[in-house]
Amino acid sequence: MEQVWPTELDDSERLAWLRLARTENLGPATADQLLSRYPRASDALEALPDLVEGRRGGKRPVVPSLDTAARELEHIRRDKAHLVVRGEAAYPPLLRQIDAAPLVLTVIGDPSWLTRPSIGVVGSRNASANGQRFAADIAGDLGRAGLTIVSGLALGIDGRAHSASLDTGTVAVLAGGANVLYPRQHKGL
Repeated sequence: MEQVWPTELDDSERLAWLRLARTENLGPATADQLLSRYPRASDALEALPDLVEGRRGGKRPVVPSLDTAARELEHIRRDKAHLVVRGEAAYPPLLRQIDAAPLVLTVIGDPSWLTRPSIGVVGSRNASANGQRFAADIAGDLGRAGLTIVSGLALGIDGRAHSASLDTGTVAVLAGGANVLYPRQHKGL
């Protein structure tokens, strides 16, 4: 069955997506199974106990409270960030196509950058000076050619790629979340 994704969400549905995404012991396959049956996250949350009832060997999913999710959403908004749900126009179309794509993304800045043509530039954290210069040249040239540079904000190649593409467009992907900046010395980026 073709997956149907939301295009516009009210706050209650956005909170439901956040709660589903933050549910402990809910793996990507089960989340996708739920969402294939119940495209609204609020309906998926209601169906969750029935779906996992009687599962063997697995831990019961622990859904965060509405208050917990509301506080997180409030923090996101207070930081002038955005919660982008899988399927919304601002969600990266290629990311949506991978297995176990994240249900939500926290975006600091303009979410429309996520849907523009992009290319990843990543490499060693302990790159040589020549390697870092080469990465900066490549990222700068690709940025001027109209591509958004995507990297991980790490030391070395990643940082140089971001620095070289600040004027043309860059997206930093942070594995620990938008509120976990690592390394600290890249705060300016």
